[in-house]
Amino acid sequence: MRQTPALRLHVPEPSGRPGHATDFSYLHLQPAGAAAKPPLDVSARDTVDLAYGLVRVLDDDGAAVGPWAAELAPELLRKGMLAMIKTRVFDARMVNAQRQKKMSFYTQSLGEEAIGVAQSMVLAKGDMCFPSYRQQNLLITQGVSLVDMMCQLFSNEKDRLKGRQLPVLYSVRDAGFFSLSGNLATQMIQAVGWAMASAIKNDTSIASAWIGDGATAASDFQTALTFAHVYQAPVLLNVVNNQWAISSFQGIAGGENNTFAARGVGSGIVSIRADGNDFIATYEVAKWAAERARANLGPTLIEWVTYRAGPHSTSDDPSKYRPADDWSHFPLGDPIARLKQHMIKRAIWSDAEHEAAEKAALEEVMAAQKEAEAFGTMANEQVISAASMFEDVYEHAPWHLHHQRQQAGV
Repeated sequence: MRQTPALRLHVPEPSGRPGHATDFSYLHLQPAGAAAKPPLDVSARDTVDLAYGLVRVLDDDGAAVGPWAAELAPELLRKGMLAMIKTRVFDARMVNAQRQKKMSFYTQSLGEEAIGVAQSMVLAKGDMCFPSYRQQNLLITQGVSLVDMMCQLFSNEKDRLKGRQLPVLYSVRDAGFFSLSGNLATQMIQAVGWAMASAIKNDTSIASAWIGDGATAASDFQTALTFAHVYQAPVLLNVVNNQWAISSFQGIAGGENNTFAARGVGSGIVSIRADGNDFIATYEVAKWAAERARANLGPTLIEWVTYRAGPHSTSDDPSKYRPADDWSHFPLGDPIARLKQHMIKRAIWSDAEHEAAEKAALEEVMAAQKEAEAFGTMANEQVISAASMFEDVYEHAPWHLHHQRQQAGV
């Protein structure tokens, strides 16, 4: 009788654990300038190489090379640099505020600043972003009030959302920032639907959706790809592959022997894998995808390869599941340091200007924090009026709510 081997289940494992340095060879990087730049009307099947490769522009010396390279205006690069610096300073101050019990928790975007900053700079007024919870840089780049953002984090009396959203779950319609939900992956379907509606109305606005590598395992993600492909929705589908979900390696979500960009190709969507820590690459790829959407050429899925340098949130300790110094060894480096190197090479930036920019950002953020904290934080036992629970639910409150409010005496 023929003997067959026993079946075995494969469980992906990260190539690094605490006390064992990470082997980043699994990233399958391409040299800067090696990826081709196709025409806007490229077909999905012709982007297979881009979905498995990696669009990189800045080389190890800070020079912009290859078909995606562009000598961006100094003013544009400065705007990007200043927004990234401000985002990093804002994050650091808010993490400290959480440690001081001024808010319940916080999620920073350390190491991922370039992706949202660059994309915010190519989107237009009227476009709508459907973010995940590391896209505060979309707001900061547009100059949204830091005080308003902090009041939402502190859930104080000036919080426009009246404490009904967890910290970092912002909602800013004027800035094209759709109400953020903690139920991740849902924003992908919402973005595709919004983009479809824009096309149905013969509007000119496009949508931008954001998801992490871990949430791509949710069925909502695949549903979004199907609708985006079938109806050729004018939407940018951003997969921020920062290598880790809460504490699980990206391989658990399907990134071990494949790329997340390849899922887009398999769904009939033009797809690109790009260096998320290269500001010029992030700007050029996002610009290219936005131009495709505005030209009625359909959706683009972009996998941004980056690294979550900090904890998943202030409730997480990544040293429990990965080497504590992992980020310092990540081969794509720090997005701010890389852009700084490029700008200095072009003689449009200097170490002194960089130091001055960091100091100015810190002063601006500290001043905003002082103003926001004047309206209350969790640390000073602020209490929002119980009356707010009866408001903003019905246009005309029913009789029983009036009665309950009277009973509550508010």
